[in-house]
Amino acid sequence: MTSPRGGGLHAQVDAVWKLESARVVAALTRMVHDVGLAEELAQDALVAALEQWPADGVPANPGAWLTAVAKRRAVDHLRRAERAERAHDAAAHADAVPAAEPDDEADVLRLMFLSCHPVLPTEGRLALTLRLLGGLSADEIARAFLVDGTTVARRIADAKRTLAEAGAAFAMPGREELAARLSSVLEVVYLVFNEGYAATSGQDLLRGDLCGQALRLGHRLAALAPSEPEVHGLVALMELQASRAAARTAADGTPVPLHEQDRGRWDPVHVRRGFTAMLRARDLGGGGGPYVLQAAIAVCHAQARRPEDTDWAAIAALYDRLAAAWPTPVVALNRAVAVGRARGPAEGLALVDALRDDPRLRDYHLLPVVRADLLARLGRADEARREYARAAALTRNDAERALLDARAADLAVPPAGPTLADLTAAFLAGLDDPARRAYGQTVRRLLRGLGGDTPPAAVTGDDVARVLTAAWGGAAAATWNRHRAAVRSLAAWADRPDLAAGLARRAPDTVPAPPVDPARVAALCADPAVPVRERALWSLLHESGAPVRAVLALDVVDLDRDDRATHDGTVTWRSRTARLLDELLDGRERGPVFRTDRGPRTRLSYERAEYLAKRRTTGELTLGRLRARR
Repeated sequence: MTSPRGGGLHAQVDAVWKLESARVVAALTRMVHDVGLAEELAQDALVAALEQWPADGVPANPGAWLTAVAKRRAVDHLRRAERAERAHDAAAHADAVPAAEPDDEADVLRLMFLSCHPVLPTEGRLALTLRLLGGLSADEIARAFLVDGTTVARRIADAKRTLAEAGAAFAMPGREELAARLSSVLEVVYLVFNEGYAATSGQDLLRGDLCGQALRLGHRLAALAPSEPEVHGLVALMELQASRAAARTAADGTPVPLHEQDRGRWDPVHVRRGFTAMLRARDLGGGGGPYVLQAAIAVCHAQARRPEDTDWAAIAALYDRLAAAWPTPVVALNRAVAVGRARGPAEGLALVDALRDDPRLRDYHLLPVVRADLLARLGRADEARREYARAAALTRNDAERALLDARAADLAVPPAGPTLADLTAAFLAGLDDPARRAYGQTVRRLLRGLGGDTPPAAVTGDDVARVLTAAWGGAAAATWNRHRAAVRSLAAWADRPDLAAGLARRAPDTVPAPPVDPARVAALCADPAVPVRERALWSLLHESGAPVRAVLALDVVDLDRDDRATHDGTVTWRSRTARLLDELLDGRERGPVFRTDRGPRTRLSYERAEYLAKRRTTGELTLGRLRARR
């Protein structure tokens, strides 16, 4: 074992998890036949690692350690569920040394097809597979999808529940349904590869473990479906992009753009593999699918010995076809880059500016990067500098931020007067604490969208409207009106009423759902058919009016049951809840108040609690309606 030091432990555990989580979850799914439970058990093993490795050191084979601990948790779960015979078989399988090693990659592929099951919506398939196969966090997946982390977490929870309710089998699809399920699998593999090839957060630009996993899965898929051109196109694309890995970073770790890379450092083995896969795709008649088209673009780059030899006209023509076949905002942005090289920066900038109002790109740092590059080529240095600075503020990758900061500094000129950041800082400084917190989110979004060092005189009402519309145009009316009010206050303070002129107030979207009738709550809490955990939770929410997540976070030691309140006085309850808590806790002195059935330290999640409330009341009850006080 190796002894971790300081904060290095979390980096080691994260690296192990990214590499091993798919195999751990796949092995558990084969045991418990429930992908949601399998992932929770794997997370339990991860928590155990964080608790034990600081004292014991990182094991020589951390993946095997995680798998063994998780399997023991799975066996305990099966026994607790009174499936003694099955638990015995599982224990024997987990503890015995088999005659032949199990095919871990085959399990991983089964897990991938399960995650991409047709009962799930597309976004659910992608989010769940990235979570289970790539070991990515909800925030990392959100960056890949250009959505927020809360949305991704909900998609993952919904996908697990849907698979469990549908009884989806942990097995490879039959021949007749294989082709129909490949497209979502291919998309997921490429998203895993992209997270490894251009990490969205952290200090490093590359995550070789994710790239390697995606390549392995891609080649396995090619062997599984040898007559599918898009599979070979994806393999070609990943191989050709992987060939550039050594040339993508400078000695200090900062990224090197494609047109500045030393092509002598591109890996010829990956290039040959990419060309071979591309030829196979073309032999099969491929040419119009998104992965074959992207691979053809990568081939154009790989065939140019020097950046100046690149056939940008051919690449732009391929992007025209790709944008028609796969009309995503990121493809449109990449097309703008190619058009800017082939047909001039002015034409490329016009295409980029048409994308600035797309809410899916509002926090995508490469949009201002591309715009900055085009502005710099047009000689508009000050605008380019502000776009580089804005991109640096948006990226969460340290290596990319260093490069973008340096590019902005290269174009820097002494400011002629106050900046937008100066203006907003002075505005916030004059507010009391509640108003400063309320307006802070709006101001931060304006600074990200417009650039903090932009002169206030250069900002127009159309600019402000564009930023707010991209950020909250699809939000509820109350959210939109709150941010509109903040901008109106800023505009009035700065004597610039024009800044808020394009922001119209919106009428309320819907009438809030009424709280649950207290008599109905009393009936539910007295129903012996409802488990005491749910009755105690519902009663506590109804009597206290406390936030749902705060109640779910309570531990037994937080409760002063004699005074019917938490020790800090933030949550109080009455006699009905007191009786139910006595029944629920039944002598317990520590641990979560509301826990799952998996173990004494496992806390009931908000998503699970909400699902149980809806299921047990056929959709009548939600936790939010319960906490409305009388």
